Amino acid sequence: QVQLVESGGGLVQAGGSLRLSCVASGSIFSINYMGWFRQAPGKQRELVAGITSGGRTNYADSVKGRFTISRDNAKNTIYLQMNSLKPEDTAVYYCNVIPIKDYWGQGTQVTVSS
Repeated sequence: QVQLVESGGGLVQAGGSLRLSCVASGSIFSINYMGWFRQAPGKQRELVAGITSGGRTNYADSVKGRFTISRDNAKNTIYLQMNSLKPEDTAVYYCNVIPIKDYWGQGTQVTVSS
């Protein structure tokens, strides 16, 4: 069974930075397209950034130039470096495979104060 555990969230002032981590169990990690998603209160969950097993990346327009997704296949971990954070980045952040499967973890809360 695949388990995804996110960590690294917290409270930060606008303009600050955070680094999120997602540790995956199971041997599928190295062959999957992985992504970071977020869900703000009252809004649908959205894809923030994705990374292929070969390291190709894509980003939502709202985070381009501020967020960087990376992965360490040896550690079964993907990361999301978030810089220049804005209050509108406030959300619970999740990781998952793409296409999405029911592997959702508990997420990690990111709160950006103005």
